[in-house]
Amino acid sequence: NGDNHVMWDVARGTTSRIYSNKADPADVDGTALLTFETDGFDLDTTDVNYNGSSRTYVAWQWKTSGGAGSSNTDGSISSTVSANATAKFSIVKYVSNNTAGATVGHGLGVAPDVIITKNQEDERNWGVYFSKLGATKAMFLNLENAASTSSVYYNDTEPTSSVFSLGTSGGETNFPASDAFIAYCFAEIEGFSRFGSYNGNGSTDGSFIYTGFKPAFLMVKRFDAADNWAIYDAARDPINVAERYLLADTNGAEATFSTAKVDFLSNGFKWRGAVNFGNNSSGTYIYMAFAEHPFGGDGVAPATAR
Repeated sequence: NGDNHVMWDVARGTTSRIYSNKADPADVDGTALLTFETDGFDLDTTDVNYNGSSRTYVAWQWKTSGGAGSSNTDGSISSTVSANATAKFSIVKYVSNNTAGATVGHGLGVAPDVIITKNQEDERNWGVYFSKLGATKAMFLNLENAASTSSVYYNDTEPTSSVFSLGTSGGETNFPASDAFIAYCFAEIEGFSRFGSYNGNGSTDGSFIYTGFKPAFLMVKRFDAADNWAIYDAARDPINVAERYLLADTNGAEATFSTAKVDFLSNGFKWRGAVNFGNNSSGTYIYMAFAEHPFGGDGVAPATAR
């Protein structure tokens, strides 16, 4: 069914909802609609958005080990950070100051490759930093727009192992002053996560993109032209080809299309059609991929081909 993509996190709590397809501020409900558990989450509602009868849902989850977070004073703006140092993922809360060059501690210990930010109090677009595009550019998770070039987003300053930088004025990371923001930060881990770019070829024998693992989750976005943020996963498509996609920037139901197909391989993914949002012959793309079975590590099963 068509509905919003709803996002919760342990730092904001489960009464505060944001939507990847909307610029809206956080929607705060007095009653928690779900609870976080050590082995997943429990639904505390029969609302059709989350737990309607005879509807099907998908949930993508990343775990931190820092609870609701702790104080971080690495940046010029103090932040509250809940991090997973092993998976290189952190949730960061901070309050904007509308000052170019302000910095915020992220708690990863390495420079993040992806930073996704949202103003919690005003109707402002999501801001997305992507290392392959650099700090001169920003993307917008709720919009189809191509990458935008300006210093108002990240002050043209690449993140470091301890902080990321903010712009000012009309940017989506530090404006207006005194607003609460949330940021989701990711750094690449070999065999577990990959954040890259590629060129499309517009063919049924489509572009192959090496990740070093079999993907479980894949999100792609064309950045040289306007198009959607498309999401595929191994839960909805456990065998190849993967053809069921959702669009992070719309509230549309799951869809399929004759050329919007991709194979999840043991070491990457390969397009099987000339779809504009993933494999246009003149398109350039960014992607986020996470492993179904990470290579290596104690107790980690070996990755297998599909």
